[in-house]
Amino acid sequence: MSDTPVTYVRKEMLGQKAPPTSEVGPVRWVRENLFSSPMNAFLTILSLYAIYVVVSHVGPWLLNGIWDAESLTECREIIAATGDGHHSAACFGVISARWHQLVFGYYPSELYWRPILALVVFLVGISPVMFPSLPRKLYIVTLAAPLLCFWLLWGGSIWFPVSIALGFGVGVVAHKLLDENVSALAAIIGAIVLPLLFWLYLAGPIASGLDSVIPLGIEFVPSRSFGGFMLSIVIGLSAIVISLPLGILLALARRSDLFIIKTCAVVFIEVIRGIPLIVWLFTAQLLLNYFLPPGSSFDLTLRVIIMVTLFASAYIAEVIRGGLAALPKGQYEGADSLGLNYWQSMQLIILPQALKISIPGIVNTFIGLFKDTTLVVFIGLFDPLGIASAIRATTEWNGIYWELFLFIGIMFFISCFSMGRYSLYLEKKLQREHR
Repeated sequence: MSDTPVTYVRKEMLGQKAPPTSEVGPVRWVRENLFSSPMNAFLTILSLYAIYVVVSHVGPWLLNGIWDAESLTECREIIAATGDGHHSAACFGVISARWHQLVFGYYPSELYWRPILALVVFLVGISPVMFPSLPRKLYIVTLAAPLLCFWLLWGGSIWFPVSIALGFGVGVVAHKLLDENVSALAAIIGAIVLPLLFWLYLAGPIASGLDSVIPLGIEFVPSRSFGGFMLSIVIGLSAIVISLPLGILLALARRSDLFIIKTCAVVFIEVIRGIPLIVWLFTAQLLLNYFLPPGSSFDLTLRVIIMVTLFASAYIAEVIRGGLAALPKGQYEGADSLGLNYWQSMQLIILPQALKISIPGIVNTFIGLFKDTTLVVFIGLFDPLGIASAIRATTEWNGIYWELFLFIGIMFFISCFSMGRYSLYLEKKLQREHR
């Protein structure tokens, strides 16, 4: 062989080099997502121009906002003093001066601590349900939170929420006795009917009797003092918490083999869904008292909560029924093969999977329900929009619009965005647990 070296054969490896700039990092993302084609580039440039136009007009209006003003006239005088003749400044003085009304309505200012404490109690009570890793001792707060929040918001005698709690005790005792001595169906009916009868006919007299013996309570606040974002939270969260279990029962009833139960569930769901919410709100305002026992009267806010809850439960029932229908038949057969009865199979196998499938639809319904609480303005309740109209009707702030709507929109966005993020968290958590 020749000793002549082969010059075209490499004897050592080349060192690593950085990839081209156009193939990594932000440059690659921009090229692939914003300028991947002529049409994409045109739409990107058009969108950037639209964003520029909006920001160039809205940005100065927000950044130059006036916060220290007691009226719209004073705001305009401050803007005129700056030499800005086209009024490109928001008058956020209305937020500084009236934020308490937008948040609490006409609730007594010296009692603001009560709705704030009620919200804290609610969040603590619902936390072990939303995050199962928390201590199980918090479930005590979960059971007491609804009645405690009711008492903190409305006030009055503490014996009224105690008598309501006794009604739940009647339902538990009735279910246990009827389940052992009669049948499971009778136990369910008794657990629903007997507490309702107790609340309608006995809760009031028992609370009055106990209050006459041991008067114990806090200052009563009528519902007409409720308003603003607090009213939306009270109606929305009450309806959300109550409508979910009620919707589950309606979904199971609609899929039941018992003709009467199935027919009642179908009629209820279809009638509720077939009529707009605003009509049901007028029904709650004008007609609901006619269906109550003679001499009894429900507070308007409580009637609205009841009607909104029933309305939401019909939609939740259909969402959950979709989740039940999405499960393969083998899941039901597997539950039967394990020797589980109906309620055991639903609790341990069927409902957990159906609820997991239904999470996006359930949260979507809750978000829509929370935003629909603004419809109560049509029946005379002062939700945030009603409070905004009342503020604009005053001589100090007559003529102001966008600042109030911006504040209200931000409050609703924060609430609805939080629900949406929790939905995503729950979906990801369940996906990890079932891998």
